[in-house]
Amino acid sequence: MSDPIATPFNDVVHPLREEEHPPVLIDASPEGAVVVRINRPHRKNAFDVATIDALREAFTTLHSADGVRIVVVRGEGGTFSAGGDAEWMREAAGWSEDDNRQDALGLAHMLKALHDIPALTVALVEGAAFGGGAGIVAACDVAIATQDAKFSFSEVKLGLTPATISPYVVQAIGPRAARVLFATGRVFSAEEALRWGLVQEVVADAERLEAVAAALAHAVRACAPGAMGEAKRLVDLVYGREIDRPLIEETARRIAARRISAEGQEGLTAFLEKRKPNWAE
Repeated sequence: MSDPIATPFNDVVHPLREEEHPPVLIDASPEGAVVVRINRPHRKNAFDVATIDALREAFTTLHSADGVRIVVVRGEGGTFSAGGDAEWMREAAGWSEDDNRQDALGLAHMLKALHDIPALTVALVEGAAFGGGAGIVAACDVAIATQDAKFSFSEVKLGLTPATISPYVVQAIGPRAARVLFATGRVFSAEEALRWGLVQEVVADAERLEAVAAALAHAVRACAPGAMGEAKRLVDLVYGREIDRPLIEETARRIAARRISAEGQEGLTAFLEKRKPNWAE
């Protein structure tokens, strides 16, 4: 069976594959498409310190990667992520509160690094997305799941709370849905995740999942990379704000700055000359 995602993600490089079994793999194409894969299939891609650190490093590097339009996050072996690794949690149980706070900051900073990537971020969810795995789904701009995917914010069943992932989950699904899902820790289906707003599309199987990702990768090739990042930051600026004079003036300032930017000038000139802008050629 052919891989529909292979077309926009071909000619890949593997900058994190020098080690035999690195916890994270990166595939990057010349067309500006990057795939970040959690590579612990034998542990259902559960997080430990090394995995969190590798993800944070990968996401941070992508903040300044020229020409990147789309970043896909997925898990190897048919599972997105089962959340925290049991061995890691067993160790944490014996740590001091300060040690646990420092450890939790690692996950918090990793999620913020993902959230702040200028390119469009897309979670492709198969199998389980539990705990921190579901947090990654919420921190991405777009999430697509197979119909047999399962989700859970299961921390309360361990006497914990989903604290570090909560800003992204609440923003994605709203406070009322977050309360019931956080408080019950129940497992819910992809269709329920769609209704809650945690995912934007549910597809039949992995083949269709990759086809949708390929279509997104193709679509964003028409978009200016710098403008994409600015557009995402614009959402953070205006969400929940009163539409008052300072906001009106700030939005006017931002569009004016984009109009005189190199991308803005090239885009407007290309439109008037009825040709593709240089980033779409």
